[in-house]
Amino acid sequence: MAADKYSAVMALQREHCSVRQFRDEAIEEDLLMSILESAQCAASSSFIQGYSIVRVTDRQARSTIAHAAGDQRWIEEAAEFFVLCADLLRTDHACRAAGLGALEGHTEHFLAAIIDTALFAQNVVLAAESVGLGGVFIGGIRNDPQCIADTLSLPRLVFPAFGLYLGWPTEPCESKPRLPLASILHSDRYDQNRIDDDLARYDTIMAEYYGARSSNQKQSNWTEQTAGTLQKKTRDHMLAFLQQQGFLLK
Repeated sequence: MAADKYSAVMALQREHCSVRQFRDEAIEEDLLMSILESAQCAASSSFIQGYSIVRVTDRQARSTIAHAAGDQRWIEEAAEFFVLCADLLRTDHACRAAGLGALEGHTEHFLAAIIDTALFAQNVVLAAESVGLGGVFIGGIRNDPQCIADTLSLPRLVFPAFGLYLGWPTEPCESKPRLPLASILHSDRYDQNRIDDDLARYDTIMAEYYGARSSNQKQSNWTEQTAGTLQKKTRDHMLAFLQQQGFLLK
């Protein structure tokens, strides 16, 4: 099926890739604000709009965050860098103002805020890519969330979920082959019996991709990459930090 058979938006979504080389060029302020305002139109659980975004322009702050995230130099080099936060502080103020008491750290409320944050963030990237910008989400800020919170003065009920940098790409990048739709689409009931066969086929696809791409060629597949990443990035400090911030108490 042609990527643009139904709409230019679908074609754009299929071209998504992680950009790590940028021109030394700023993003026009009006354009940037328009991207963010457009992203705010994402769906929101009960319309709580449970997110905030911190635009980091201070060079020392960027350097500190880059180091905390694993020395990711793109955080310092990109035209714009943001920290996207799950934010229930406004909601807490609203509950108090309505005479319904403070939020009490319910897991459901945290999930709603995290989902809101992710939906908003995806809208940011889609809007940015529609005008030729590129970027990458940065989960590495969770290596040291306390450092991020201290650097950005994040109060209780605000959690730095991930970062995002944006800029003008220097050259096109390659989109990774996704899992075949049949591997993620289930009818009526979840079919776990096909997982191993699906992974074997997908590993072949990804091994060919990694071996043939124009840069950073390697001998690997999806199973090896995913297992290695997840088992190394347990971030055992996360629960204590989240509870310190007022989340996941109930």
